[in-house]
Amino acid sequence: MHTTLTEHARCLFGDEYRPTPPCDREHDEASFLEELTFADAEAILDMLRQLSPHLVDGYVPVRIRNLAYRLVLLQRPDEPALVREAADGLHLHGPDWDDLAADLRRRADALDAAAL
Repeated sequence: MHTTLTEHARCLFGDEYRPTPPCDREHDEASFLEELTFADAEAILDMLRQLSPHLVDGYVPVRIRNLAYRLVLLQRPDEPALVREAADGLHLHGPDWDDLAADLRRRADALDAAAL
């Protein structure tokens, strides 16, 4: 049984770097999405960094990664490093999101400028 968002994701999607632990719960994406929706930023970032430490790897589907970063940025909108991390993820996973990635990079630059 899992007790964290990361464990739930590992059970549902697998883990490229560690074995998936045995789990007696049935898993479906809907229950995971509900848990993700109400998770705090630290839990979401922990999941992303454990299961996709290099942004382009891991078994978590891109649609889930994109949503996870969106939820993190809603909770922590003023952190340029996180905004850039989200932009990098969008840029690496397809040209469809390049414009959004560029917008996020501009937002991060503006946050840096405002902090000076």
